[in-house]
Amino acid sequence: MLVLKFGGTSVGSVSALGKVVDIIGDAEHRGKVRVVVVSALSGITDALIETARAASRGEDSCNAPVEALEGRHREIAASFLRGPDLETAYGYIADVFAELKRILDGIFIVRELSGRVLDYVMSFGERLSAFLLARILCARGTAAEYLDSRELIRTDDNFGAARFLPEESSANIRACLERRPALQIASGFVGSTEKGATTTLGRGGSDLSAAIYGAAIGAEAVEIWTDVDGILTADPRLVKNAFKIEAISYVEAMELSHFGAKVLHPPTVKPALEKGIPIRIRNTFNPAGSGTLISSGPAESPFPIRGISSLSNVTLVRLQGSGMVGVAGFSSRLFGALARKKISVILITQSSSEYSICFAVEPSSAYAAAAALIEEFDREIAAASIDPPVVEPGLSIIAVVGSRMKSTSGISGKVFHALGRNGINIIAIAQGSSELNISAVISRQDEAKALNAVHEAFFLAGFRSVNLFLVGIGLIGGTLVDQLAEHREILADERHIRVNIVGVADSKRMIFNPDGFDPGKVKGLLKNPGETGGPGGPEWQAGFDLNAFIARMKAMNLPNTAFCDCTPGSDVAESYADILRSSIPIVTPNKKANSGSLEYYRTLTGFSRDRGIPYLYETTVCAGLPVISTLRDLAVSGDRVRRIEAVLSGTLSFIFNQYDGSVPFSELVREARLKGYTEPDPRDDLNAMDAARKALILARECGLSLEFEAVYIEPILPDVCFQAPDVEAFFAELKEADPVFEKRRAAAAAAGKALRYVAVIEEGSARISLREEAEGSPFRSLVDADNIVVITTDRYSALPIVIKGPGAGAQVTAGGVFADIVRIARTLV
Repeated sequence: MLVLKFGGTSVGSVSALGKVVDIIGDAEHRGKVRVVVVSALSGITDALIETARAASRGEDSCNAPVEALEGRHREIAASFLRGPDLETAYGYIADVFAELKRILDGIFIVRELSGRVLDYVMSFGERLSAFLLARILCARGTAAEYLDSRELIRTDDNFGAARFLPEESSANIRACLERRPALQIASGFVGSTEKGATTTLGRGGSDLSAAIYGAAIGAEAVEIWTDVDGILTADPRLVKNAFKIEAISYVEAMELSHFGAKVLHPPTVKPALEKGIPIRIRNTFNPAGSGTLISSGPAESPFPIRGISSLSNVTLVRLQGSGMVGVAGFSSRLFGALARKKISVILITQSSSEYSICFAVEPSSAYAAAAALIEEFDREIAAASIDPPVVEPGLSIIAVVGSRMKSTSGISGKVFHALGRNGINIIAIAQGSSELNISAVISRQDEAKALNAVHEAFFLAGFRSVNLFLVGIGLIGGTLVDQLAEHREILADERHIRVNIVGVADSKRMIFNPDGFDPGKVKGLLKNPGETGGPGGPEWQAGFDLNAFIARMKAMNLPNTAFCDCTPGSDVAESYADILRSSIPIVTPNKKANSGSLEYYRTLTGFSRDRGIPYLYETTVCAGLPVISTLRDLAVSGDRVRRIEAVLSGTLSFIFNQYDGSVPFSELVREARLKGYTEPDPRDDLNAMDAARKALILARECGLSLEFEAVYIEPILPDVCFQAPDVEAFFAELKEADPVFEKRRAAAAAAGKALRYVAVIEEGSARISLREEAEGSPFRSLVDADNIVVITTDRYSALPIVIKGPGAGAQVTAGGVFADIVRIARTLV
């Protein structure tokens, strides 16, 4: 025998009711179902409550809502019934709503709505839906009868959340079903006291009704039909990657539902748990699905946890003081005071020093709880041995649940790493000795972020995702987007890493989409923002406002967020500290932050190091070459850098690599400009400022406390070249200086040497100068626009480390930025 329960959405429309009728009569259920429990049509209970409250306020506007409710039930009847069956249904509906109107008139007259009367008003929804379904089944040829559960389920008189009385209820149910062999369509949610007063069973009451019937008759299973495929690993409204749990134990289901899982309510499980009756959660709109089986011995989960749940709005009340330490009976007094005020406690945690204790309650009970504690501990508070209670609103609880947690080490560490890595502050922690549940109290605004971060850590089988906000879609940023588009699938399939571009900005527009953009379409979307979609979809904003972009990034509050700056200026770089303080990692090829003031450099790198928030800037020196990471590895391993010699400018490398006297120096500069190796005005490269910034960054990475002004720069060009009013005038002046360059080149060549512009960092200083390099020098091995860095350390003294390769260019620089983004993903493990 089976007991089926259909929720409000399952009976909320003509099409949904049709599916219910089909399920009851299909091959799987035909002849096997003894009782069907139904909820009120979706929205009916809330409408009844509001109408009753309006009447109690003296609002003379109840007729229209009641007529609308009656019309909805008449519409359901007319869609399924004909002839005498329809007339019978119409008559019952009319009688029920006539009674409801009389009750509402009474409420209106006395201006009072007691819990007892409200329960009676709420009961109309389930009574109507159960009656209608019974009539519909009869009309379709199924022997079915309407069963008013108030006649069978006995409860106490705690109106609004009555507790059922198991012995009396079970005896009544068994006796009734012996007399009534037809399929029983029972009203859920309702019961009655021994004196006959109508009661309701509180939240999840219809599920509980089904479990009560199942336990009373010893059903093979109770099937709860709803609008989801089963119990999911997390709330799909908050975690898009949530998926169905195939099987779960009673206690795991109770833990998840206690902390907010909407499919089930904890009291529902209790009658079935006591009788060992499995409960299966199934989807009315996907009847072929197997749903989730809740039983005493489910198959072991392939994951270390079963699921994650949350309560999205709780308040924490904290009591602390030296007067608590070592005092026997203190907790008893505290929770006794709450019990006398009928205040339910959701979570409790106490420090091992006994100096403080805190507990979570519903927000509506918070200040009543604080008042109860002030009343109970008035003497201690007056003597200052205990502080007045502190109320902290606006919080949420996330709960990680699973029976395997007890036998699997590292679960807590993984939970707290996922939260900490995303900058989520944990206010309180609780874990039972059964190790079935780890609960953490966090800020409500971080709830979705926390759920996604923890869910990814446990359920995505090593998959890691980065939600990327990208500023700057010029040469470097645009190439990065192209690379992400090209390697997106490979990165997911082979490395189990997803990079979701969720925010992008150029100088003209900003676009955002929490679900992520297709990297291949980002450039087009920036040009044609109308393609991002309408209301509820991606959003865009004309113009670039850095503060607005950062504010939107913070407000989206996505897990595993990273910020990438591909702009060349200092405006964005000045916001790095603010971004890092929000626990958002940064990836950048922009040199301005690390070559600015020493104080700012130390602020950024220190915050990153101390808080564990990645700040990655490998591409600020030599594009994608592993220079900075090599220096860091040397330092971590205890080696000491003695000297760095480097060619750090691709422009100057190209010019001096080609300068053999066959072409004048000024013509080589023109050629470099035509090939794109220089800025439109070559003086922006030939002033060596860019190379000096790179040298300063390397010096600071070696631990030197230098400001930019301390870097010695040997000028390459005469002053008259920099004073020229435009580019052509500059080239005219440079041509005049060709003999000077040729004289220096020839002198070097006569000694068997060649000119190279080399940065040297040693003995606490950094300088860049034009040097004569002998044959065999590593700086003579460069081709085209290559960079080279030669690192001499205590360990690598006789044979220094040489890092050489392309040090400029969009492809290699964007590739280095791409690699840094992937490094951030790896820190998520």
